[in-house]
Amino acid sequence: MAEQYDVVIVGGGHNGLVAAAYLAREGLRTLVLERRHIVGGAAVTETPFGPEFKLTTLSYVVSWLPPTLVRDLDLVKHGYHVYPQGPYFAPRTDGSYLQLPDDKAARRAQIAKFSEKDADAVERWDDWMDRLGRILGPMVSELPPKLGSRKPSDLGRQALLLRRLKDVDERAAVDLVRLLTDSAADLIEDYFESDAMKGVLSVSAVIGSWAGPRTPGTAYVIAHHHIGDLGDGRIGAWGFPRGGMGGVTQALAAAARSFGAEIRTEAPVARITTRNGATTGVVLDDGTEISAPTVITTAHPQVSFLRLLDTADLPPDFVADIERYRSRSGTVKINVALDRLPEFVSKPGFDPQVHGGTIVLSESLDEVEASFQEAAAGRPSTLPFADICIPSVFDPTLAPEGKHVMSMFTQWVPHTWNDEPHREELDAYADRLFARMEVVAPGFTDSVLHRQVLGPWDIEHEYGLVGGNIFHGELTMGQMFHGRPAAGFADLRTPVKGLYQAGSGTHGGGGVTGVPGRNVVHQILADRRREQWKDKVRDLTRPGS
Repeated sequence: MAEQYDVVIVGGGHNGLVAAAYLAREGLRTLVLERRHIVGGAAVTETPFGPEFKLTTLSYVVSWLPPTLVRDLDLVKHGYHVYPQGPYFAPRTDGSYLQLPDDKAARRAQIAKFSEKDADAVERWDDWMDRLGRILGPMVSELPPKLGSRKPSDLGRQALLLRRLKDVDERAAVDLVRLLTDSAADLIEDYFESDAMKGVLSVSAVIGSWAGPRTPGTAYVIAHHHIGDLGDGRIGAWGFPRGGMGGVTQALAAAARSFGAEIRTEAPVARITTRNGATTGVVLDDGTEISAPTVITTAHPQVSFLRLLDTADLPPDFVADIERYRSRSGTVKINVALDRLPEFVSKPGFDPQVHGGTIVLSESLDEVEASFQEAAAGRPSTLPFADICIPSVFDPTLAPEGKHVMSMFTQWVPHTWNDEPHREELDAYADRLFARMEVVAPGFTDSVLHRQVLGPWDIEHEYGLVGGNIFHGELTMGQMFHGRPAAGFADLRTPVKGLYQAGSGTHGGGGVTGVPGRNVVHQILADRRREQWKDKVRDLTRPGS
């Protein structure tokens, strides 16, 4: 006989664990099924070089985990702690550097080294981004209304959106449209003139994207990385979790278990079962049948609906939306173990504001655009850019004393590289990036003890991110808000009764937020209450009652 649960969750990433914790807290018998040997999905700490070096393999910083979620699940008790990340530091090949400290006077002085105009413009830029971030933030964390629907319940949510936008004046309305449609280059170049500033800001516009900074729509990606709160009111702040990103998901797993959820690893799901338009549970690769009236899938939408389900059970227009859902990427993640910290020509010696911040290798916006164009033409970038962090500066649990671990998030290689491993080409790509680092930090290459190079094929086949896309799908306007991942289903429900979705491919997009996992619980509980109410009505209206 099949095992019986109230809820089965496909995928043990951060969203699945959040949902499990909330559901178990409500008293529902909840089971999480994770394909890999460890929970965490893309937010995981692993030891490919041996136990002494702990690497945050893919995702490497946290920002969007809501403080209310941290409190609800008592994550601090389970080991959750974040070290605030330092500022941007961009060393340049001419021996200069740009640093963007939090202190406004110090930041202005740094930018003025390259342009007085840029120094004057940076506060206007921050104010503009903060203002729009305060408008977009709630819209990203809440379920979007079904635009175009005429159902009374949907009309109510549409009215709620209008009320939320009532304080948006004519200027803000134009600015929002501009943010959602402009290229990052159009936006950045309206404010700044120096290559130094434009080079740093353009990286934030294309992280994880299959688009260059001159591609329309990339302005929004800057805002997507700008919305967040570490819990002390600092919007846009980022930090390093203690124990790496696995520290976040291990705390979530501990919280889920404390409420009574069961978590199984090495339990890949072969298919989600249905009968008469409703889910009945899942079947594992080994044939184990698990019965549940409610199933949540946190897998990539194309995995959930095109592989785990029979598409004959889904509406044709929904299937067509999922089939054309774009999930391209040219990301390469390089993880490194070092025997010492890098020393930069432009700023020698140890500085926690340098080594504990984000080190950006990007000389100009045009250089970033040229790198993308190479990959779009089918060639790996000659001069890859990199977003670099050294979390062991703050967290001594990640490496032996005096040694360090480094995360290098880089782009681009051709997005078609998700079809084959491309080992030799990836090694050559990594060599070019190391050579670039060597110019600004001589001796870096000699300090490398180990390196791990993960291209789109690895990110897809080992971690389940189709195309190697870190957001479970591209952050374009056609794939955001009420259109993510398909028309009419941004509310985390699906065409199959009892089947819900809650991965990064749902509304809100990527980032370690837990928001889809939290929001799907609201939907499930609301639907359960509705069904219970219908049952009571049927009982009261039954003849003889």
